[in-house]
Amino acid sequence: QVQLVESGGGLAQAGGSLRLSCAASGRTFSSAAMGWFRQAPGREREFVASITRDGTSSVYADSVKGRFTISRDNAKNTGYLQMNSLKPEDTAVYYCAARVFLRRTSTIPDDYDNWGQGTQVTVSS
Repeated sequence: QVQLVESGGGLAQAGGSLRLSCAASGRTFSSAAMGWFRQAPGREREFVASITRDGTSSVYADSVKGRFTISRDNAKNTGYLQMNSLKPEDTAVYYCAARVFLRRTSTIPDDYDNWGQGTQVTVSS
């Protein structure tokens, strides 16, 4: 299993940037596909981005494509979500997730069995 801890959330103005980090414990992070999801109040958890174990392939939700970038540094056991051109509708709790031995990206929450506690991102207009 992988334990995940997100950081880097906070308050940003529309048009601004934030970088979220997801620190993983254990030696299996490099064997795990990783994803970012978000949940706004009163809404279901939604997919944001996913990246393969080796970082060579990624996929994004249409709502963030061209603005957000997912990456990972397996040597540091850390994943990242760079968020640029933020919009008020990006306001949500952001969660990182991982699934050991998953060989592809995934947009489906049920494909992941390790989740962080979440970090709040608030974008003001």
